[in-house]
Formats: sequence, C-alpha cells, structure tokens
Amino acid sequence: MATQKRIEAGGLNLKENVVSINRVTKVVKGGKNLSFSALVVVGDPGARIVGYGTGKAKEVPAAIKKGFESAKKNLRKVNVLSTTIQHQVLGEYGSGRVLLKPAPEGTGVIAGGPVRAVIEAVGIPNVLTKSLGSHNPHNVVKATINALEQLRDKNEVAAMRGLAAGKTS
Repeated sequence: MATQKRIEAGGLNLKENVVSINRVTKVVKGGKNLSFSALVVVGDPGARIVGYGTGKAKEVPAAIKKGFESAKKNLRKVNVLSTTIQHQVLGEYGSGRVLLKPAPEGTGVIAGGPVRAVIEAVGIPNVLTKSLGSHNPHNVVKATINALEQLRDKNEVAAMRGLAAGKTS
C-alpha cells in the first residue's frame, strides 16, 4: 500500500469520540500504581477524514487529552460515496476482523461500539457492519480503519487498470 502524506488537523472540524477507558494498575514495591488508558477516535465527517489514538495518564481527562493529541497526528482520508461505501470490504488487525457492506439510503449505521465510533467519525450515513473475531476495542478500531483504507475510488481503479474512468468491459 502506498504511504500516505500526513494530513494537518489545523483547518479541520474534528469531533472526538472516546471509545474505551481502561483502568490499569502496576504492582510495585510500595503497593499499586493506578493509571488510565484511553482509546479515542477523531474525525471530520465533512472531509471524510478519520484517525485514532491512545493516551495514558494518572487521571481520565488527561488520558483522553493525550489520546486526542495522538489521534490528530494519525489522520487519514477515506474514499466513500455520498451515502455509503463503494464495495464490501474486510479489514483485519491482529485477530480483530471487521466486515463493512454498502447499504441503501435510509438504512443508517448498523454497527456496534468501536465500529460505530469510527463510522460516525468518518461520516458514512448508511453502512452494514459485522465484527468478527476479537472484540478488543483497540483491535476492532484498527481493523475498521484498515477496512476503510482498502476502499478505492472508481477513477483510481480505472487508472490502475489503464482504462478510461467511465468505460466498462
């Protein structure tokens, strides 16, 4: 897959969504050190841009803030039609697998938890999804973004095949 150029978060209308917060304890000589880990998804539905990030801190708001900053550095553009995705796609990350299918107008987002957060952040109004394999939120979010990255524009595929964009044969 081609390396993508970095998208600047400056001019975007990013909306953030906290997917999961995990309480983590580290056992040390003096007792237990408590900290929090947050998984955050950000996106601009108008520009079809999405990103995710994780943050760790002693308090929840600080972890969320760190996750948001991390997500802004990890933005990517997604190719979608006006109301749905172009074709069915299966994204994988670790043992987490996410199936995305196009849906007709008026269907809405049929997705659960982490997948819904990513789909809403990217701004796809009609899509069917199924989470297969692992239900770990980190792997599911990464698998969903992997699936969205596999979506190709019609003109891009035609150029790859050496055909004119509107021609079918």
